[in-house]
Amino acid sequence: MMENDLRGIPETLGGLANLRDLDLSYNKLTGSIPESLGRLRFLQVLYLSENLLNGSIPESLGKLASLTDLDLGSNLLDGTIPVSIGQLAKLRTLSISNNSLEGAVTEAHFANLSVLKLLDASSNTKLTFNVSCGWIPPFQLIYLSLSSCNIGNGFPQWLRHLRKLKMLELFNATLSGPLPTWLRKMPIINFLDLSHNKLSGSLKNLPNAGNGDAYWPFDLLLLEYNLFNDLKVLDLSRNMLSGKIPNCVGNLQGLTIMSISSNQLSGAIPSSIALISSLFWLNLNKNNFTGEVPPELGNLQGLGVLDLGDNKLYGNIPNWIGKKLTSLVVLSLHKNNFTGRIPPSLCKSSNLQILDLAYNNLTGTIPPCVGNLNGMVVGHLMNMYYSDMDHDKNVIQVMKGVDLEYTTTWEIVYNMDLSSNKLVGEIPVELTALSMLGVFQRALTFLSHLNLSHNNLSGQIPTGNQLQTLIDDPSIYAGNKGLCGPPLPNSCSNHQDPTTTSKKKHKAADEKMEVWLFYVDIMSGFGTGFWGVIGVLMFKKQWRHKLFMFAEETMDKIYVAVVKEDVWVKGGVFFFLMDLVFREDYGLVKITNCVWNLL
Repeated sequence: MMENDLRGIPETLGGLANLRDLDLSYNKLTGSIPESLGRLRFLQVLYLSENLLNGSIPESLGKLASLTDLDLGSNLLDGTIPVSIGQLAKLRTLSISNNSLEGAVTEAHFANLSVLKLLDASSNTKLTFNVSCGWIPPFQLIYLSLSSCNIGNGFPQWLRHLRKLKMLELFNATLSGPLPTWLRKMPIINFLDLSHNKLSGSLKNLPNAGNGDAYWPFDLLLLEYNLFNDLKVLDLSRNMLSGKIPNCVGNLQGLTIMSISSNQLSGAIPSSIALISSLFWLNLNKNNFTGEVPPELGNLQGLGVLDLGDNKLYGNIPNWIGKKLTSLVVLSLHKNNFTGRIPPSLCKSSNLQILDLAYNNLTGTIPPCVGNLNGMVVGHLMNMYYSDMDHDKNVIQVMKGVDLEYTTTWEIVYNMDLSSNKLVGEIPVELTALSMLGVFQRALTFLSHLNLSHNNLSGQIPTGNQLQTLIDDPSIYAGNKGLCGPPLPNSCSNHQDPTTTSKKKHKAADEKMEVWLFYVDIMSGFGTGFWGVIGVLMFKKQWRHKLFMFAEETMDKIYVAVVKEDVWVKGGVFFFLMDLVFREDYGLVKITNCVWNLL
């Protein structure tokens, strides 16, 4: 008879001796709960919730020995809870929430409730749970809500015995002081609400079955409006969290690591995160965040890891990332909708060891200043940042299309991924000199992965140094029609862009011109020297006679010397005679015949 317009519960209803289920919830029942209901000795289910019932809970309900489920929630009931309720040995669910009940709840109210699984007494602001610290409850609850009640004697010690608890609501329950250490060893509690109290101290004692700080098992954890002040690590990754990050996250002063990756969070990244000035590690990877990167994050000047990959962020990559976040070691904007150019200011984050800008819509050229990213080699700088942290830090990198998660070894990963964008132009040669060690200029010796695929790059792929170690994987240059040279199959001689071809043509023409001028100079010199001597002999007859006579005598001497000693060579004789031509006056014809006869 639920969800009708009934106005009251008649006393005569207690005469239905064999009644087993009575559900009058979601009506407009007024008046009090009749004492006659206590005569329904076979009654198993009594639902009277969501009505306007007033008065107190009848003592006679403690006589319902067969009762398994009792729901009196969301009425106007007042007064105290009868101790007789504790005699319902078969009771599994008890809900008295959203009433005006008052007084104290003691151990006697639960004396024989050995099979109770659900207890909801929330929103009874005058009700006080006052049990002794050493009390051991007879039941194993799965769900417990004491929100907006008064809990005496501090954090309820008896909760430590509830080993099957899955949902615990202690919202606005007047709790104060630090969380007890035994709470840390409690089995997994999926839903935990401790908000709006005055709890303080460390959150290391939150229930996690003793698995350490790296394991956070909650599906929902509510801690707002407390006095926690030493939280260092907040890791809520790999859950099914949805909705938006609340702005109150900025109150987590002292936090150094915030990882909320691999969830279903949406909306804009709250600028209040920038209020956590101590933040070093921010990982929001694999969510559904939209909008632009809030400029307030530029105030986190101690940030070493910023991972916003696999979201739906858009706009330009902010210039302030490189200008303000100079301590960055890891920057991942992988798989978003960023547009525009790669800002040269990124090069000012010289400690960058992992730069992942793949799968966006970036345009323009690769800035040559990438050669200033000394962090691609000087890996020991990271140890200074992480030596004091005992939290397992995970970094996800995409290698050849496969997500690889690095935990204990990510500090030795060096990666620059610019693939799947719309970049153009030449690959800057500065990529071959990313490191500086002391006073020694070194080539790339630590770069483990470089992916420039699916852009619009052109020109010859640089060779030498560590780039030679990447020639076994041509896929890192795939999708760039203008690129040529190893490890790609197309050679640069058959695959040149117009600019390069034009330059080579001009160079070849210049080389041909230089060769032609060289030969012209030789011929001019030879002609000048030859006709300068021979011309004089032709017109000076006396010179020719003297030259002839001298050559005749000299040839006789030479012949004798050659026959006797065999030390002259014919080539040497020839140049000797030619030298004489320039110094003596002999007949040109005679000299010529003499020389040819000798040779």
